[in-house]
Amino acid sequence: MVMKRYIRLFKKLQYLSLLSALIFSVSSQPEHAHALEPVTFATDWKAQAEQGGFYQAKALGLYEKAGLNVVIRGGGPGINIPQLLGAQAIDFAMGSNSFILLNMAQAGVPARAVMAAFQKDPQVLITHDRDDIKSISDMKDKPIMIADASINAFWVWMRARYGFSDKQIRKYTFNLAPFIVDKNAIQQGYATSEPFTISKNGVTPKVFLLSDEGYPSYAAMVIAQNKLIEEKPEIVQAFVTASIEGWRSYLMDDPTPGNQLILSSNQDMTQDILDQAITQIRDRGLVISGDAIDKGIGTMTRQRWKTFFTLMAQNGLYDLDMNWESAFTNKFVNQTHSK
Repeated sequence: MVMKRYIRLFKKLQYLSLLSALIFSVSSQPEHAHALEPVTFATDWKAQAEQGGFYQAKALGLYEKAGLNVVIRGGGPGINIPQLLGAQAIDFAMGSNSFILLNMAQAGVPARAVMAAFQKDPQVLITHDRDDIKSISDMKDKPIMIADASINAFWVWMRARYGFSDKQIRKYTFNLAPFIVDKNAIQQGYATSEPFTISKNGVTPKVFLLSDEGYPSYAAMVIAQNKLIEEKPEIVQAFVTASIEGWRSYLMDDPTPGNQLILSSNQDMTQDILDQAITQIRDRGLVISGDAIDKGIGTMTRQRWKTFFTLMAQNGLYDLDMNWESAFTNKFVNQTHSK
């Protein structure tokens, strides 16, 4: 049933696939007298399914067909994406949420988002199977384990949306043991990660996806250097178009090529983790939902960015007169150029 639903959705995206094929056919003409353009793409974490479309594009040679020699540089806890972009050490990077782009805009980092692979941020809250919590609003006044980096991120939205208090915060150290042993525990996580690991430890978690409650952040965004956007927009377009096709293939065709590249790049990754993550990405509509159904994979809209910025500025994270539109451009996606 899930696959049939995806097939129906992708019929609505057929115009984008045809456009992608046209672009690829032009860029892959036997002009290979020209050398491929070298491009470095830095991810924000180690290779995983959440980056699957990019690895699929690399594995299938889609970047090469678009005239690019893409090197994917895996991330990790010591990787600082804004710093790398600011130093112009990379051409493209992956941004995990909309806060990163607005923080960069606030700091004057000369780069912006050019596509959003995920329409829904995978951020979730997780509880044990308990009768007193049926929605996120039921968690008000209850202790919640939150990472330090999240306090000035999605927690701000939760305070504004549900009236949560900082008194509820308990420190989350990415160790699942405290949650597993405490039936009253609540913690943050990613839909594609922690719930699966928790279930393997004999606990059936209840999972609440913030995006399904209106959390407006994009995720798995591609960030490009402003210099590249201004001086070589054809390279940015080629990378975005190939990445879109990579995500379409990863979710609709056989993800094996991308998975094999992920497994070889991340020795801690396993096939069962990849399989369940792909299922979560499909079933929850992380890539294909909302605006992406009509406008195509990777889409971003000005209105959604404005909604996100306004809410966060009203809650003190940004100045209301900040140039929030410098955080993104949708000229490389939204093939209808709808705002």
